[in-house]
Amino acid sequence: MRSNEGSDENAQQIDIAAAIRKGREILLQAFNWESHKYDWWRNLEKKMPDIAKSGFTSAWLPPASQSLSPEGYLPQNLYSLDSAYGSEHLLKALLQKMKQHRIRPMADIVINHRVGTTKGHKGVYNRYDGIPLPWDEHAVTSCTDGLGNRSSGDNFNGVPNIDHTQSFVRKDIIEWLRWLRNKVGFQDFRFDFARGYAAKYVKQYIEGAKPVFSVGEYWDSCNYHYGHFGYNQDSHRQRIINWIDATGQLATAFDFTTKGILQEAVKGEFWRLRDPQGKPPGVMGWWPSRAVTFLDNHDTGSTQAHWPFPGNHIMEGYAYILTHPGTPTVFYDHFYDWGTSIHDQIVKLIDIRKQQDIHSRSPIRILEAQPNLYSAIIGEKLSMKIGDGSWCPAGREWKLSTCGHRYAVWCKDN
Repeated sequence: MRSNEGSDENAQQIDIAAAIRKGREILLQAFNWESHKYDWWRNLEKKMPDIAKSGFTSAWLPPASQSLSPEGYLPQNLYSLDSAYGSEHLLKALLQKMKQHRIRPMADIVINHRVGTTKGHKGVYNRYDGIPLPWDEHAVTSCTDGLGNRSSGDNFNGVPNIDHTQSFVRKDIIEWLRWLRNKVGFQDFRFDFARGYAAKYVKQYIEGAKPVFSVGEYWDSCNYHYGHFGYNQDSHRQRIINWIDATGQLATAFDFTTKGILQEAVKGEFWRLRDPQGKPPGVMGWWPSRAVTFLDNHDTGSTQAHWPFPGNHIMEGYAYILTHPGTPTVFYDHFYDWGTSIHDQIVKLIDIRKQQDIHSRSPIRILEAQPNLYSAIIGEKLSMKIGDGSWCPAGREWKLSTCGHRYAVWCKDN
């Protein structure tokens, strides 16, 4: 187990680590898998006043570069900002509106793979002639029919995978990231398919471009036993922690462990939410300042629905992640497409989090973890319960702050 909370104060890259150290980020994933069909940059620009008023600090935008697929995850010309989400002009108008409302734009950084423009070695599209970053086959891993080295991570099948071991590739990527950061106006980075290349390169990219906040998508399978989701997910969260550590602790990571456990727990197995040491059982329990918690994203939910959170338990999920340590993320669909009531309940939880100054490192005491009930006190200022079991905190100083279907939150009188 690795948890280096104390070392943050000595971080050399103060400008990079500041947001992580403060621990008061609240993220919005501001798109889903179908967003490219809906004039997206204009749509988000209209919603920016509400996003700001709701208390979000950063909004993760879909990949902004030109891509073979409309969703943006098969990039080709990285420097072209005309995409299915809208024109470069509309993107820059959105980024300007975000700046006015003090919402940091998070760029979706897709650098594990890149679709070529012309056929090269072995007759596949692994050359990038005629566009900026005109790489040849040496920029593509030998595992995906290029002339580069073997991949430093897992393969993303079907398209040329970029060989990050090549110094010219890294130099060009850092230059592109600096352009996104300093010229285009993105402030935060989300690294797509972070299992595809060694974390040490993420460290170089963060040091080179200096985003305010970075998060990696290190997603692999949880532990199952004979088809059943295991209680002990320590090896799963350890792999995520190893990745964070290898980025020089400069990146956070999406807490897929917590997502997996939480979506099993809300079905009547809340005992899962306390590990054998009495801590939260995800990355949040071991390294909360680097754990970015979430219920769903464009892959797990939306129309892809690869691993969706149970829809009738969404508010229990948000009552958990928005009152707990870690950095919580709200999914666009839940916030804007699931009705005004859900939107307003989430806003209320965000408001309570801010009022009580709950942050990524807030201490937690888990009081109950029964099949039908979970309760905890966070930061000694907030207590909460989820599930249909009956519970409330002891002491007259606790006042009910909000409640909904199978959840309740109390705060102490200030």
